[in-house]
Amino acid sequence: MPRSLIALFAIALLPLGGCMQTTLSPSTDASMTPRDRQLLAHTPYAKANVPEQYLRHIVDYHRKEQPGTILVDTDARYLYYVLPDGKAIRYGVAVGEEAMAFSGVARVGRLAEWPDWVPTADIQARLGPYPARVPGGPANPLGARGIYLYVGNKDTLYRIHGTNQPEYIGQAISSGCIRMRNEDVIDLYDRVKLNSMVVVLPPGQSARAEMGGGWRG
Repeated sequence: MPRSLIALFAIALLPLGGCMQTTLSPSTDASMTPRDRQLLAHTPYAKANVPEQYLRHIVDYHRKEQPGTILVDTDARYLYYVLPDGKAIRYGVAVGEEAMAFSGVARVGRLAEWPDWVPTADIQARLGPYPARVPGGPANPLGARGIYLYVGNKDTLYRIHGTNQPEYIGQAISSGCIRMRNEDVIDLYDRVKLNSMVVVLPPGQSARAEMGGGWRG
């Protein structure tokens, strides 16, 4: 290959530079139940064009968390599911605005498929009125799955869940919970176990620099 072409090829690869190696993880419906396929085939919202950096990737993971741990990088809008051998699955998420977002260490205290939504008094005051309970389904703000965060035996009222507003993936929005694309939260739900550790980094403590993550898509 001529040197000029080699140089051009190297320049083209610069956006993928840095120490973090990433592989786009092919989307699959292998984890979906027949009910999932039925409900997601008739969603009441438009399919969002999520930027590639917020699609599911397999990445190098250099932090100390053990396999099976979930880590949420609120600054970068990423959720990592830690795998063995220094790897993780990285998903794009929407997070809560700084004043409303949960941070700290929790555990998975409950798992639910197509959960009902019970708006808290705070949400009713800020964003309501809503019904006292919204049945699970594609129009429900919790989407296809709910992963409930507990500290000790107490429900924090924060969740990792699907969404009926996928256009907000990669942003910080008014709800304090952690939202994922429905196909991604189904994939995560199929992997996570009850009592798994969940680490949510506070604003200003991004994990991206620690993992050499200059790559943004």
